[in-house]
Amino acid sequence: MIAPAPLAHAPEPAPGNTLRFAGYAALFDTPDAGRDTIRRGAFAHTLAAREDPLPLLWQHRADLRIGWIEAISEDARGLRVIAALDRPEAAPGLALKRGSVTGLSFGYRARTSRTGPAGRELLAVDLFEVSLVTHPMQHGARVHLVS
Repeated sequence: MIAPAPLAHAPEPAPGNTLRFAGYAALFDTPDAGRDTIRRGAFAHTLAAREDPLPLLWQHRADLRIGWIEAISEDARGLRVIAALDRPEAAPGLALKRGSVTGLSFGYRARTSRTGPAGRELLAVDLFEVSLVTHPMQHGARVHLVS
């Protein structure tokens, strides 16, 4: 497995007041509820070109940034992320600690795709954000570790 690449310029959380998690925002070769299938390498270009920190949003709401993605990479399984929440005592942090919200998702624009009888294959995407969500489109896109 390739170690997740740290993103440049990600703001440091306040010491002693940090909640981090690791998980998968996308799984390769697994159709989601909308019949989109993400292929290996779909994030390669956008990750290589990214210079700015990637925001962590609550439920894909651009007005509710709850933290930052500290590291992100493609591995054999999917898009692996490590993120930090800005305010662990706020509702998203409490829900994450309780385990009542464990879904992950991502905001994107398809750069290259093809459509067939089984749905759409995403071959290259522009990644805009990762979100902590209640109901991910890919059921297996989940937080796996909270610390």
